[in-house]
Amino acid sequence: MDGTAERLLTPPEVARLFGVDPRTVTRWAREGRLSSTRTPSGQHRYREGEVLALRG
Repeated sequence: MDGTAERLLTPPEVARLFGVDPRTVTRWAREGRLSSTRTPSGQHRYREGEVLALRG
């Protein structure tokens, strides 16, 4: 790895940053407030840079 790959966060990690329930993070993604990617097993992951930018 060359160090340029952005870290992906799980819904509970994002929820902890915002002080909300992980289901809220999933709802934000569904509403388009936060984009997500899926792992091969179908789990949602969120780009750390986008999460931190949303957090302000």
